[in-house]
Amino acid sequence: MIRRVSIANRFGIGTGCPPALIAGPCILESEELALSVASFLADLAARVPVNVVFKGSFDKANRSSRSSYRGPGEDEGLRILAKVRERHGLPVTTDVHDPRQARTVGPLVDLLQIPAFLCRQTDLLVAAGETGVPVNIKKGQFMAPWDMGNAVEKVLSTGNKNVLVTERGTTFGYNNLVVDFRGLPAIREAICPVIFDATHSVQLPGGAGTVSSGERKYVAPLARAAVAAGVDGLFLEIHPDPDRALSDGPNSLPLAEVEPLLRTLLAIRAAAAEEASRGQ
Repeated sequence: MIRRVSIANRFGIGTGCPPALIAGPCILESEELALSVASFLADLAARVPVNVVFKGSFDKANRSSRSSYRGPGEDEGLRILAKVRERHGLPVTTDVHDPRQARTVGPLVDLLQIPAFLCRQTDLLVAAGETGVPVNIKKGQFMAPWDMGNAVEKVLSTGNKNVLVTERGTTFGYNNLVVDFRGLPAIREAICPVIFDATHSVQLPGGAGTVSSGERKYVAPLARAAVAAGVDGLFLEIHPDPDRALSDGPNSLPLAEVEPLLRTLLAIRAAAAEEASRGQ
């Protein structure tokens, strides 16, 4: 069982560590947008006691429609992420979809993200592990929380001990997801540190025909419940204008809502820790 994951030798995620925030736009729409969101996150990290990782995808290979925008591509996306890291000093993460991508992208980022639909792909998980870069596996919408131990073990088999699991909801009927909050402590106590993806958990996959929809109004209550249940960090897709985002806008948070939510979550975390200490 993994208790703590080291990110870029700068901070830890897990037991005894401050909460982590993995956040950014779903897709790297442009350099200007990425740097604007990264600037917001860097300023936020200076005011709020969270460890921030900037997230942006150079390719979303599982869009609902062939015509949907997938991203700027690998070369341009990695260039943008390098600019984010250089200008704002934030660790960066992005998705990889196959073993070649894992090997190419790994040395250029601080955390590799495995998409939920690919969380059982052995060759991808092993290749990601072999880079030596920390790996964040999004839990498949079709997976029981405790079964993620097998996915984590595939990364561990390479000698890479820096593995996270991110909960992002489970398929619940047509075009809907549900979160079983029992899964958060189940993963954290028996497998590895756990992150809660509050924005993808309110996604309605394929719910708008050729694109996914979402229910943004439920992001905050689910995040509050997850922190109360016990998580090591939060994953949020954020955007200056979610209604105009090129991907996942309906379940993305506007920037103005991020800090108030984080401060509420930190208060919940502190209250839960105080209550736990009284019971010891």
